[in-house]
Amino acid sequence: MAKKPKPARRPVPGGKIVMRTGEALVEDEAAWSAAEPEVVIGELDGPVGYAIANLLGDQTKGHSRVFAILNSDVQVRPATLMVSKVTVKHEKYTNILMGTVQAAIAHGVLDAVRAGDIPKKKANDLGIIMSVWLDPSIVEADYDPEILFRTNREATARAIGKAMRHEPSIDWLLANQGKVTHYFHDLAVKGEL
Repeated sequence: MAKKPKPARRPVPGGKIVMRTGEALVEDEAAWSAAEPEVVIGELDGPVGYAIANLLGDQTKGHSRVFAILNSDVQVRPATLMVSKVTVKHEKYTNILMGTVQAAIAHGVLDAVRAGDIPKKKANDLGIIMSVWLDPSIVEADYDPEILFRTNREATARAIGKAMRHEPSIDWLLANQGKVTHYFHDLAVKGEL
């Protein structure tokens, strides 16, 4: 009896993963919903691992570094260190960042493993540093935690996938350089910033 062919999978990087970078933007209608993580992924016995250890051991007031967890006592793999892009000054902001956003990032990391963007066999060997954006207006907003969870989960998985696949490619960037404009630069040019 012939073996059933395995379904096609995304190409998985072979060998050592020294350092990959990626970013993504996922948002809903409200400004507070925007999730724009930037990630660095690499082996724990290389520069990314050393950076994780240094960041975790050198905590800074207003920029606490914490691991992405599904819940207390349940850290995800690959080990993922969250670093806030915003100086945390408000208890409500801290609770949202270390609650909804932290859980969403943990789920997004596991989604990336499930999708094959991160090889499951390397889950214990890789580390991720995730620079996290949470709009400071969240403390005054009547926000929906389910929307915030969804945007951060999706953006996390997307940023990891882009990093592991080297997206966008240099060929795409060169071909589209003149077509892609920076949103906030355009606002400034128009006098709207």
